[in-house]
Amino acid sequence: MTDTEFNQLVDTTLAQIEQAVEASGADIDFEITAGILELEFENGSKIIINRQSVNHELWVAAKSGGFHYTFRDNAWHNTRDGSELFAALGRYVSEQAGETVVFGGGS
Repeated sequence: MTDTEFNQLVDTTLAQIEQAVEASGADIDFEITAGILELEFENGSKIIINRQSVNHELWVAAKSGGFHYTFRDNAWHNTRDGSELFAALGRYVSEQAGETVVFGGGS
């Protein structure tokens, strides 16, 4: 994958995450700046999702830990356990929001 393809894919993925947050109805503020998406919860905790261009990865920092995702087989997969990004984000966000938030997704 070229750098341009990677950046387009990340931009699309971050937009999908934003749309899912908006559609969830949960009290989550979000801001995207320079390829970094920051989700802030009512309790003051945050989840940070950012692009790592050199590695062609998305990195997620959540209360439960830090996670790296690489794109393969038409989805973002955790580099350690193979879990899919949107399913994992649903767990991380639900934990920090204190309510169930489901992410669709996949690219």
